[in-house]
Formats: sequence, C-alpha cells, structure tokens
Amino acid sequence: MAESVVSFLLEKFSSLLEDEAKLLSGVRDEVVFVKNELDRIRAFLRSADAMEDQDEEIKVWVKQVREVAYDAEDIIDDFLYRFEHTKRHGFYGYLCKMARGIKNLKARRRIASQLQSIKRRVTDISEGRQRYGYKLSSREVGSSSGTKPCYYSEVRSDARLLEEAQLVGIESDKQHLLSFLMEDTSQLRVAAVVGMGGLGKTTLVSSVYNDSRVKKHFHQIQAWVTVSQWFRLDEVLRQIIQQFFKAMNLPLPDEVEKSTDTHFLKTAIVDFLSDKRYLVVLDDIWDVEAWEAVKVAFRNNNNGSRVMITTRSADVASSSTSDLGGEILTLDPLSSENSWILFCAKAFQGKACPSHLKEISRDILRRCEGLPLAIVAIGSMLATKDINRVDDWEIVHHSLRAELQGNTKLKGIQAILSLSFNDLPYHLKHCFMYLSLFPEDYSIKPNVLIRLWIAEGFIEEIEGRTLEEVANGCFNELLNRNLAQVNDRYSDGRVKSCRVHDILRETMLLKSKDQGFAAITNKESNKRLPERVRRLFVHEGTNIDTSGDNQLSQLRSLLLFTKEKDVWNKFMSTFSDQGSRLVKVWDCTCAPATTFPQSITKLYHLRYLCLRDTDVSSIPPSIANLRHLETLDLKRTLVRELPSEILRLQCLRHVIVYDFRSYWTWHGFKALKGMESLSSLRKLNFVEAKQGETEPMVSIGRLTQLTRLGILQLGAEHGDALFSSIHELKLLRSLRLISRTEGEALSFQFKSFSSLRLLQRLSICGRVEKSLEGLQNLTNLSKLFLIGSRLQVDPLESLQDLPNLVSLSFYKGAYDGESLCFKAGSFLMLRHLRMLKLENLRRVTVEDKALSHLEFMLLDNCKLLKEIPSGIERLRNLQELQLFNMTAELTTTVYRGSQHDNYSKVMHIPRVFIGQWSPESGTVGDWL
Repeated sequence: MAESVVSFLLEKFSSLLEDEAKLLSGVRDEVVFVKNELDRIRAFLRSADAMEDQDEEIKVWVKQVREVAYDAEDIIDDFLYRFEHTKRHGFYGYLCKMARGIKNLKARRRIASQLQSIKRRVTDISEGRQRYGYKLSSREVGSSSGTKPCYYSEVRSDARLLEEAQLVGIESDKQHLLSFLMEDTSQLRVAAVVGMGGLGKTTLVSSVYNDSRVKKHFHQIQAWVTVSQWFRLDEVLRQIIQQFFKAMNLPLPDEVEKSTDTHFLKTAIVDFLSDKRYLVVLDDIWDVEAWEAVKVAFRNNNNGSRVMITTRSADVASSSTSDLGGEILTLDPLSSENSWILFCAKAFQGKACPSHLKEISRDILRRCEGLPLAIVAIGSMLATKDINRVDDWEIVHHSLRAELQGNTKLKGIQAILSLSFNDLPYHLKHCFMYLSLFPEDYSIKPNVLIRLWIAEGFIEEIEGRTLEEVANGCFNELLNRNLAQVNDRYSDGRVKSCRVHDILRETMLLKSKDQGFAAITNKESNKRLPERVRRLFVHEGTNIDTSGDNQLSQLRSLLLFTKEKDVWNKFMSTFSDQGSRLVKVWDCTCAPATTFPQSITKLYHLRYLCLRDTDVSSIPPSIANLRHLETLDLKRTLVRELPSEILRLQCLRHVIVYDFRSYWTWHGFKALKGMESLSSLRKLNFVEAKQGETEPMVSIGRLTQLTRLGILQLGAEHGDALFSSIHELKLLRSLRLISRTEGEALSFQFKSFSSLRLLQRLSICGRVEKSLEGLQNLTNLSKLFLIGSRLQVDPLESLQDLPNLVSLSFYKGAYDGESLCFKAGSFLMLRHLRMLKLENLRRVTVEDKALSHLEFMLLDNCKLLKEIPSGIERLRNLQELQLFNMTAELTTTVYRGSQHDNYSKVMHIPRVFIGQWSPESGTVGDWL
C-alpha cells in the first residue's frame, strides 16, 4: 500500500514540476530532492509492503514512508490552494494581488520550512532503507507478496486430508468433475475450478483426485503440485516427475533430481508421459504467466489424459481451457441448508443446535455468506465457547472484525484472504480497499465507483485510453480475481451493481485501519475519530464526536451513507468551522439536505460532488470556484436549472442531473447557451431542449468527447440540428432521446447514426412512425429500447442481423402493426425480449433457428394477443417467460394441466410467471 501512496505522490510531483514551474520559486529544489529520494525508496516498497505482517521493524519503516508521503501531499496541495486558486483581473484584481503578495510571502516561507522538514524525514527514511535492505534483498525484488504464512500451507494441507464424511455440499460438483475426467474422449483436456479464496476449491478437487474410481481410471499415474504465488518452475516440474516415478515404483534419475534446467525437465515429463494416460492437478495458480510456463509439459498423447487446476482468477481459468480445451467449473458459496449443516458439525460437533442459540447462530452464519473457510473457522472457534453463555456468542457476532484480528483460531481466514490482496498490482490495491469501505450489503454501482476512483487519483493515464476505460479495466480485473461479486446485471449483461463478501470486507477493513487508509463510523465504532483522517465513510447509526481540534483538517474524502439529520447537521457544523480545504471527494447521497452547503464552494481541490437523492433544489453561481470539479451528480434531486457560471468548469467530465418518474415524466436541467465550452464532458444526462431554440442542440455536437448523452423535451423543430450534432459524436456509447409529449413526432433521421460505430445502447421515447432504416449499421448496438414510436413498418427487418444485439424492448405503442415475425436464423445473439402494451399486436411468430440464445421473454398488456407466440417451443435456451396483464383467454390456457396448445408450448420453460400489476396492488401472480 505504501508503494501506491508514494507512486501517486510522485505523479503529483512530476505534474507540479512540469505545469506549475512559475509558482515553485524558492521551493523547487526541495520538491526535486523529495521526489528523487521517494523515487529511490519506491523500488523497495513492493517487497517491504508485503513483509509488514512478518517484521515489526519493516512495518514501522513502511508506516513512516506512508506518513511522509501523506504529509508531502498535504503541503503541495495547500501550496496550490494558496498560490493559484484566486485569479482576478482589472484594478480590483491588482489590489487583491498586492494584498495576497504580502500574505503569500509568509505562506511561501512557511511552506518552504515544511518542505525542509519533509526533506529531513525523507533522508532519515532513506537511511532506514539501507539499514533494512538486507531483509528486503532476501526476497525476490518485484514480487508482490511476502513470505508464505504458515497458516496458508497448513490450511491447504488440511483441505487435502478431510474425510469424505466431513465434506458438505460438494456432491454435485464432484460428480460433474468425475464425469469429466472419465468421459470417453482421447484428447487431453483441462478442468479449471475457479472461485474466491476459501470456497473449497482444493477440498473439492482433492476429493475427486483421491477417489478410487479416478485412481483406477488413470492407473495411479497422478501428480498433485501446489503452484501458489511463490513457485519456482524447476521445483514444480521436479515434483511432478517425482510423483510419476514414485507411482510406477521407479527410481528418479540423478540428472532429473539435480537439474534446474526447466527445458530439460519439461522434456523429461513429455517423454515419460508420451504413451500414458495421466492426471495432473495444479493447485492454486495465480496468473496466466504461471500457466503458460507449465502447460508446455503436458502434450496431447491421445490417451485421454486430464489436467485439473484451481485458481482464483477467471483469466487463468479461461486461458487454460481455451489452450487445451476443457471446462470451467465456477464454485458458488454453500446454500443456506448446507451452510447450517457444516456450521453445526463444527460448532456443536455434529449435534443439534440448542434452541436458545439458534437465532444468534443464524446471524453469525449469515455473515459467513456460504464461505466454507469462514464457516469452519468460526464454527470451530465457537465450539470452545460455553453454550450456556449467549452473551459470548453475541460478542462474536458484533465484533467479528476484532475476532479476525485477535483470535488465533481465525488467523487462517485472514492469511488466506489476504493473499488475494497481496497479489494485486499496486494500482489495484487502493481500488479494492476503497471498494471494501462501503456499508455491509451495500449495492455498489460500477459507474459511481469508477468516477470515485478517478477523483481519488487511483487511476493512472494510459496512452490511447481514457481514464474511464482504464478504471473499467481495473473493475473487471477485480471481478476476474473474484474479489468483487456481481449483485445484479442489466439486460445487456453489464454489471448493474456489485459488492464484497462480508468476511473479505472485514479483513480489508483491518488493513485499512492499520494503514491509515480510511476511517469508518457506524453504530459499533468509537465516538472519537482517529487523529489523521484522510477518508471518512459515515455509515448508518453513527454517533461520532467531531468536536476535537483539527480532526478533519487533513480530510480528502467524505462519503455519507446516512439519512440521520443529527449526523448531517453535526458534520456540516464541524466542517464549516474546521474542515479541510483539501477535500477532493464529497458524496452525500441520501443526506437530509434541503439547501446546497455553501462551504462546499470553498473546496478548491474538489473533484467529485454528489448530492444524489437529496432535496437540494438550486445550485449557487459560486460553484464556479470549483475549478477542478470532474463529476457533478444531482440525480433525483429537485434541481431543474444550473447556473451559467458552471460553464467555467473546464475539468467537468460527468454532469448527471435528472429525475425519473415514468417514461413520460422526466426532469433534467434546462439547456445552457455555450455548453460547447465544457469540452472535457464524457457524460451529459439529462439536458432539456428549449421549445423553439436549436442553438443548444448545435452546441452539443461540439462536445466530441461525449460517451453518454440524454436529451429531454425534444420537438420536431430540433430534428435537423439534433441529428446533425449526433453525427459528430463518434465516441457515443449510450444515447437517450425523449420527446416533449407522447404524441410528439421527432422526424428521426437514423441514417445520421451511421457514424456512431461505438454506440451500444439506444433509447427512443417518441413518435418515429417511419421505419428504423439506418439502424442496421449500428453493428456494436447491444440494447435497444423503443416506446411510443408508432412504427407502421415491421421493425424487425432493420434489426434482425445486428450481431451484438442482446436486449430488445418494445414498449407502449412502439409498434402499431398486428404481427411480429422473427425470421429463421435472425436475432442470434438476443437474450432478453420485452413486448409491452402493443395494442394492435395479434400474432408473434418465431421461425426455426431464430432467437436461438433467448433466455427471457416478457409479454405485458398485449390485449389482442390470444396465443403464446408460435414457435416458442423451439427456444430451448429460454429460461423465463413472464405474462403480465394478458387476457384471461390466454392465461387460463397456460396453467399446468390445461389441454390447450398454449400449455404444451411452454412446458419446456423452467420458469413461467402469470400475473397482474397495478399501481394500487403491485405485482400479484403465480409461478407455474
């Protein structure tokens, strides 16, 4: 972690030396010296970071590096605040400049003195690097991990020694792997078992590996090696050869035992296995490079050989199975039932749970979230507690984080889960730790998270890619490593929300506290804040005392997750009195705010401002002071206008101002003249077109960096200017166009969309009437939503060959025709299909090999549709059919037991829902 802190500071130093040379008079030498020394120290930090937990001296040294980096950053940011944030012109500006000159002379001297102090501290730290260098040099430079904890080896060994009776919930997965290993195919194939740490991958594979049927099938020609993060290739290869020779009772040749030549060892394996059917398990592979290094030793000898690997990385699983062919088995957490069985087996030695402990046991178990490692460790620890002392069990439930840190029986959990964190590249460590600071069970929106990461400065620019693209890659990397879990997805497959497993989150919170990364306040936290708070996450139930002197003076980020008025008022009062001027992130989603906090406009360094889901109704002109603001998020507020002064904010990348009530009741902000000055904008949702004015539509066409755009209150008069502008927005990924009224004709010119090669999502609310001719050129389109379009021509003709379309929705009069026919071989990638309130629709036909990947279909309020779509029985991948507000004539014939043809059409669909919806009663219905 210290490495990432220092790397971030070095980036800031470099930018400062390049861009602010004129301001550095008198302090430049100190800045250069500190930068150069920290640059030299950084080379050792990756090794030192990972040794913190094993060496107290190293831990103290790393902490010193971290603190001096934080202090240097504070000095630099305070320097920029004082000497750059106010620039006035004219005579008044001249007077201000004279007054500031006298004031700033003292400030410059003070800052120079502070940098001298930093310089002395950095010098001492450099000497410490030399003192502790012998410890660091014993490790491989560049390794991202520390010495292997003994807990790690013990847990992995124990996983292979478990008896069959101790295994819970693996029967189905075990049978799947057994069938895979012994299936009748001669090709070499790979089974990759993937999942987060502690899910039982090693336990499952060991159970399969030791099965008597497997040993018989492979004639005992089997080898098991643990690769891990610290593997040496020659040792791994030698272990494989040793186990093969031992299985055949053959002595190991001396040249093999002594050789460190990996090419020789690989050749020896290939030669030995050339005529044999074999099974190799590579346990705990961490990266694709490790797989690439080992795989050459396993050749396809057409004897039905198999390789099984366990990994936490989806990339490793994908790479290994695509290289040699095979299957990926993604492990899921244990079900509630199996979790309870395993918990009782450990906590009560297989006996029934006493009735007075059932509720608290269920609460504790719920926090394990089906993770076998956590269930076994916590259950075994509870087995030592007095079952008559419910209060002891309550303490464990409410102080799990402290138990993870202090209870030796739970050290194994921390060791195993910390490995995933230690393996992260330095730039991802901040990102993941930040992800873990959100409240328990909080659904985190990826787009919000990405904007926060960028504002925090965690994302480094990469040539040829935007910051958002780099950040999205970081997010996907955390998903691939099974560190973040997908909560929900949009219909086109994008991640809608994510979260962190609770036990993993608790482990990361310990690291966050230990490393001074952030402070969290909630109902269980101490009333006093730590002395040095840089990031503060305020959760529900907070009862914190913020009255201490300068407690928030170093604050960089404030994120509130509470609606409590007392907490809000307390923080606003404290912040006005003593809050840091250096805050970069201010997120007060759902706060009980009714007016815009004026103190925010003094935050010169602010990059991210979110007042989402508050009752704020206006933004003051003084927002122009926030020269570095990148994100303004006013979603679901009462704001309907933005001051023209906002056009001075040249760093703005995301402007999000809208409220959604229904498809025809949207509110955004009134379009401003001169919007083209916001040339850095990436997202603009939603701007309201003005009746009779086309100039704002022309301005939008000059915002050529836009990737997401939403426009409301469109009328026919905006057509030419609008579509001319859209043609210029070649980077658009998402576009929403919504007319003034349901019957407003928009005179769409879809041929102007031909330049939108990157467009993925298109929503149109308004009367189109003509065909969708021109949309067939949008080959990257994955999601299309049409409402009130009143199309007279079958829309499927223009859409059927779109190669990436996975979600298609026709809502409320999108199509006025009587029939829709999905022709043979069309819509091959479509997975979600929705048809709502198509008043004239009488027939839906699905021809052979159309919609071959469809998984979900919704029919709602299509009153003239008397039959289930013809050909729906051909859709063998269809998993769910929902029928809402359909005629009784149709729904009664679908119920189980009916002799009607409609019932036979849906028999193969796993989930069929028939129901009604109304604003008064909500959803009412039944699953068949």
